This record gives sequence, C-alpha cells and structure tokens, in this order.
Amino acid sequence: MKTLLKLDGIQKSFGAVRALKGVSFELRPGEVHALLGENGAGKSTLIKVITGAHAPDSGALLLGDDSFSHLSPAKARELGIACIYQQPALFPDLTVAENIGLRLKKSGAFSRIAWSRQRSQAAELLQRIGAEIPPDAEVQSLSMPEQQLVEIACALGSGARIVIMDEPTASLTQKEQHLLYKVVRDLRASGVGVIYISHRLEEIFALADRVTVLRDGESVGTYAVDSLSEARMIELMVGREVSTLYPPALGGAGEVVLAMKNLGCSASGVAGVTLDLRAGEIVGLAGLVGAGRTELARILFGITPADSGEIELHGQVLQLRNPRQAIAHGIGYVPEDRRRHGVILDLPISQNMTMAIHPSLFPGTWLRAGAEENLAADFIRDLGIKASSPHAPGGSLSGGNQQKVSLARWLATQPKVLILDEPTQGVDIGAKSEIHKIIRQLAHEGLAVLLISSDLPEVLGMSDRVAVMHGGQLVEIIEKADADAQTVMAAALGTQGRSVA
Repeated sequence: MKTLLKLDGIQKSFGAVRALKGVSFELRPGEVHALLGENGAGKSTLIKVITGAHAPDSGALLLGDDSFSHLSPAKARELGIACIYQQPALFPDLTVAENIGLRLKKSGAFSRIAWSRQRSQAAELLQRIGAEIPPDAEVQSLSMPEQQLVEIACALGSGARIVIMDEPTASLTQKEQHLLYKVVRDLRASGVGVIYISHRLEEIFALADRVTVLRDGESVGTYAVDSLSEARMIELMVGREVSTLYPPALGGAGEVVLAMKNLGCSASGVAGVTLDLRAGEIVGLAGLVGAGRTELARILFGITPADSGEIELHGQVLQLRNPRQAIAHGIGYVPEDRRRHGVILDLPISQNMTMAIHPSLFPGTWLRAGAEENLAADFIRDLGIKASSPHAPGGSLSGGNQQKVSLARWLATQPKVLILDEPTQGVDIGAKSEIHKIIRQLAHEGLAVLLISSDLPEVLGMSDRVAVMHGGQLVEIIEKADADAQTVMAAALGTQGRSVA
C-alpha cells in the first residue's frame, strides 16, 4: 500500500541518553495514525525528527519516492509537513490574522500585504473549525484553548499533506473537541495523513485507524485500533497494568470550609456564584471555554478581586485583594498553564517547591539551604516525583512530574482549600493515575478541593459533586449519583438548569 511517510530504524541520542532506539513508523494517505506512549517514551523526539528540529543519528526518512537522512524545518514545511504543538507557538503581540498569515504562502520580500485578504483568509479558516475568534484580536488576549484553535487554523491554512497533532484537545472542552474531530475526519477524507498524539484514549478510539506504541525509546508495535481494548492499550504503553484512573472517595464530606455567596467580578464576567466547598470533598467545575471557570479560580486566589458578593472561610468573611492574602488564609492555586505560571523551568526543583513559603522558610535574611532541600526531598518521595535530585532544573522533568512539582509548591503552604485548574492536562496515562490518587488522598486528609477540568470523564470520575458554569454564572450543581455526560453538557450549553443562587 502507498505510504506518505516512512521512518526506518531511526536512532537519536542526547549524550548518554538514547531517546530513540531504532524506531520505525509508517503513515498512509487518508489515515489517522495515533502515536502513543508515556512521557519520556520518545514521541516528542520522533516528532522533532519528522519536522526537522532534530537530525537522527542513523536511519532514514522516506517521503513518497524520496529518501532523506534528515530534514530541516524549512524542508519539512516545503514537503508539506505541519505540526500543531501542545504549547501554542504564536506571536502574542500580533493579531490572530497576522499569525495565521505568517503560516500561509509567503509573498516576495518587497510585496505589499493585502490586509483585507489576510483577515478574510483567517476568518474562513477559523470558521472551518468552528472557532468564534475575531481575526483582529491580539493573541495575548486569548485563552489557552483559543490559542490552541488558532494553531489548528494555522496548520490547516498551510495546505499540508502530513499534519501532526500533539495533544490538540489538551485544553479544549467537549464542544471544541467535537469540532476538532470533524476537522480531522475532513483531513482524512481529503487524503491527508494525520499523526495524532493524545493521552485521552477515548479520542484514539474515536479517530484513529492504527496506533503505534512507543516505550523507552522503542516501538512496541503497530496495531489496528479496533483490535485493542483500552486496558490492553494502557498495558502496552506503561508495560504494566494500571489500576483504575479514578480512585473512589475514601470518606464523606465534612464541614463547609469555603463559601461563595453571590460572588462576582465585573471585569472577569463572573456574576452571582453561590457555592460551598467542604472538607474532604472534591467539587468538579465544568463548563465550556469562556464559561468563567478559570476566572472564578482567579477571583478566589485574589488575582482579579471580587467586586460583589462574599467569600467566607470557616464563617469569616475574607477580602482577597491579592494572591499573598489568599495564601495567608490557606488557599492554594495550581494554574492551568504550568509553563507560564506553574513551574519555572530554569530553577531547581527545590526552589520551585518553596517559592510560595519563602518568608516562613527563610525568616530574616539567611537562606537555609538544608531546610529547603529536606522539604523538597520529602515531596519528591511522597508524590513519587521522578527526578535525579532536588537540584535538577524543573525543565528536566516530564510533564507529569512538573505538574507534581507545581502541586508540591502549594501543598508546602499547608492549604485548607486547593484549586486545581487542568491538573492532568497533557500528562501521560500513568502520571494521570498517580495525580488522581494524590488528589483523592489530599481530600481524604481534609482538604477542600475545587477541580477545574475540560476532560469530562475526569470531572465525572473524580468529583463528589459537579458544579457547571455557563456565561459566567453557576447554572447547575449535580450530585455524583446524578452526574453523567449528557446532564453536564446540557447544563454547560445552557439548555438545562438555571442560575443557582
């Protein structure tokens, strides 16, 4: 059968680390080929070889009838290879239309830019994927999910024959995911080959024709998707059986720790939110992009202070004007974008973990390196963080381990309330299971947890109650026994329920 792309015995090492150990891979026209594996399995390195970011040490790349020892990024684009990365690579100070225009066919060096044509092209591409984003909006004003949609539009505009999607739905809600599914199927129908990377197995079963599994830099095998069960797919990825992704509650809910009463912030578009968070309970916060979930979290953490309603902690009314006050009252917040607001990649793990408690850890002017290192070592052990030492830079860790470091930073503050915004976004299936166990154990130890997630199965699996937002308001609170995908989505779309006051 004809192939678009074939990799034969690709090897790549970084110093003493062998990232790829003779990996072979094949992509056919009109095929969605999933590439699976835990973080560190070699997926990213293989993608960088295909896109020309890395030159392999040995092996060959075949595109149609042409063979290459390696590609450059420019050559890969010329050959029709486009990649949508998990972290959007956009210019924040440019508009959406300008970013998309940069990915389209370039004109001569001294030619004039047809601005109206550029905007209309951007609008057409955004409409094609169902993204309601103004072409003239500056990228820095967009949310992470909206930036991801712009990346997808950029790739579609390039007219690529091979499209690589690296966790394309990591920050999209179910509505946007289904729009993306349609785009992927349209690409397949037009003969484009799609390499699809995702830790969400339901997406693999919904979209992929074949799957290649990588483990420790080697190819475990290539399989027809309909020949595998979910359990078998997980076992191939991790080399072992993984217990349930969503551990059951270990106890009942206790007293109300934090109460929101008609809470709102006009600048954030959040209004009239009334919700209790109880000790030992995980409340899942669901909703579509723009529903106000992250905006509510930022109000509770003092980033964008409330201008109406009240926040009570153990019955005491709080005035949270900045994050420092929120931390002092026992509120911790693990943000959505861990690369921008979570882990500082160049700092050691130990400093990442302790930066929120510097005043208490280092009273006066003296640094106590030993105390910092001991605290970090305890968290590395307790959270199962895979790191060479507390001194290793945050950027040396996998996504799942970075997320644990971000979690450790706020656990070090000994919070009463923990807000988790997309806590397992972009992490592999094994790390996701471990993080879920940690969250459940924290709740068992008495924390009140507010879990924000665009992954509906995660919301349903981890929540003791599900609170649904729509248009900046809380429209439904659903008990676990009554929570299912249809009920939550109906509320998120505004077709069920009404504002909860």
